[in-house]
Amino acid sequence: MTQDNASHTPTATTLPLSSGDWELDPLHSAVNFTIRHLGIAKVRGRFTKIEAELYVGETADDVRVSAEIALTSIDTGNPDRDAHTRSADLLDVEKRPTMAFRSTRVSGEGEDWTMEGDLTIGDVTRPLTLAVDFGGVVDSPVDQRRHAGFEATGEIRRSDFGLDFGAGFLGDVVKVQLDMQFVEPGEPQGQGG
Repeated sequence: MTQDNASHTPTATTLPLSSGDWELDPLHSAVNFTIRHLGIAKVRGRFTKIEAELYVGETADDVRVSAEIALTSIDTGNPDRDAHTRSADLLDVEKRPTMAFRSTRVSGEGEDWTMEGDLTIGDVTRPLTLAVDFGGVVDSPVDQRRHAGFEATGEIRRSDFGLDFGAGFLGDVVKVQLDMQFVEPGEPQGQGG
């Protein structure tokens, strides 16, 4: 029994997704965040412009995920606050137009996975680990294609990226939640030729 456990590694896990390039379903995907204000309350927001790619191979070792988020698309529900956040006082989107993530390792099984990668904001890159909850795969009645859903959560320290503005007003830790839906590669089911 011990020998069997030693021979099984999480990275050799067969994946519940077909191989190939899965495309993002932007209508059913979101990047949300929360940050503490004055240490007593949370400000919630989201980014509305997301591009992401998911490549699935035979095992978790072969999975690659990349995403790019336009920082100009920040939306906290307050246009004045959003404009100030984009300005040179805070995010400075002229210098830092995007936030990009590239995975370096995916591991896990069942519904619980971990994705490690590199997050780049402006000219600073730091490691980021995300806890990933695999929601499953289902045939969509709308487009007749298989969709896979994921929720990924993690924390970013603003100071790690030189974004330490607003100390005392804004917390250093930004909690991120990504709800992503991807569509299986290939033709819609039932439409073969």
